[in-house]
Amino acid sequence: MAQQVAIIDYGSGNLRSVEKAFERAARESGLAAHFTVTDDAALIRAADRLVLPGVGAFGACMAGLSARAGLLEALEHGVLAMGRPFLGICVGMQLLADRSQEFGSHDGLGWIVGDVKPFDGAGLRTPHMGWNEIAVPAPHPLLDGLHGEAFYFAHSYCFDPENNAHAVAFCDYGERFAAAVARDNIAGVQFHPEKSQRAGLRLLQNFLHWDPS
Repeated sequence: MAQQVAIIDYGSGNLRSVEKAFERAARESGLAAHFTVTDDAALIRAADRLVLPGVGAFGACMAGLSARAGLLEALEHGVLAMGRPFLGICVGMQLLADRSQEFGSHDGLGWIVGDVKPFDGAGLRTPHMGWNEIAVPAPHPLLDGLHGEAFYFAHSYCFDPENNAHAVAFCDYGERFAAAVARDNIAGVQFHPEKSQRAGLRLLQNFLHWDPS
């Protein structure tokens, strides 16, 4: 039976490009999966895997999530209560934090303890846009085969997890920052796998095969 993957629509994110990248990743790995872009709480509750893309400002994205009737509750049910695999992309990863300092202070989901902070500068221009390699310090199923691969980034803020063990990949851009975070069944990537060609497809395939139980 095909696994059901819900790509959360809350008014932010390159939803169609994420959907198409996942469809290609599943097709090329021979995996039976059905992808639905949705803000329907019932479909989200029933999904086998959950994906939260995001572009734009943290506060606006969190407000968009909160404004959809039953969406946050459905996410919490699937991810926290049922332990279904979850992937946040770009701002979707940052929303996992306790709070963000972008344009004021905004509360996040609080699923991985930490804050979202601006780059400290180091003389480099922000936003950080373009291709950069990631370093994977210890094996993680989501990042299998991806140490040293280049991904496409577009962001001005970065996730600073309180527990260093929750940072499962790093990138250097004036400073070393978390390119991916994870704990239990919850993961997020700061880069855009849907724009990252073969490496991005590999990461999406890894997510579709990931069994964190």
